[in-house]
Amino acid sequence: MQHCGKVESLLSCFDLGLVAYERALAWQEVLREKRWLGELGDMLLLLEHPPVFTLGRGGKMQHLLRRRQVPVYRVGRGGDVTFHGPGQLVGYPIIALTGHRRDIHAYLRALETVLVMTLQAYGLQAHRREGLTGVWVGEEKIASIGVGVRRWVTYHGFALNVDPDLSYFSDIVPCGLAGVRMTSMARLLGRPVPLLPVKERVAELFARQFGYKEILWQRNLSTLALQRPTPSLEG
Repeated sequence: MQHCGKVESLLSCFDLGLVAYERALAWQEVLREKRWLGELGDMLLLLEHPPVFTLGRGGKMQHLLRRRQVPVYRVGRGGDVTFHGPGQLVGYPIIALTGHRRDIHAYLRALETVLVMTLQAYGLQAHRREGLTGVWVGEEKIASIGVGVRRWVTYHGFALNVDPDLSYFSDIVPCGLAGVRMTSMARLLGRPVPLLPVKERVAELFARQFGYKEILWQRNLSTLALQRPTPSLEG
């Protein structure tokens, strides 16, 4: 039985501020299930996290060099170890990959395109690298992508370094890439970069890239019923 439904023309975009990683992960699990059941439409969660390290399905613990008493989570996304913290824009698309969109590699490339175009709007010559996932400016990595897809509904997503504390990346082997240097928009531009305009540009370009005709901005998830579905509804 197909629950995902047709491709949406409306993207609900949630600007959620600073959210504990564990809470955001729980939200994604529930929202992904509700999207699959057709109870909700496509959405994009935009937020920041307090400092946290996460390891994807294939992440190696030896790539976590030091912890600084920062929480560590192993989660169901692709990729290795990464850092999230204030000043980093994190995006979690909860969208149904229906019809011609059922191509995870194309989905990853589309996310990269959104981030590249966002950075180019700020005068930064961003690019992707063949055989790798993420976005670079020159030889430095500025955005990481690690996604999960279950029953063709996406969760997890991307992290764009707007103006985080980059020193945390010295505690890990970012994305399992030895020798990689992480950077940020603020560092490259030599000035503070407000997060709100970056969120708005990312949402606009995401909607354009994925074919949504309208964005509905919301500030919290209180309008959504986030109780977990009963087990009998899981396919």
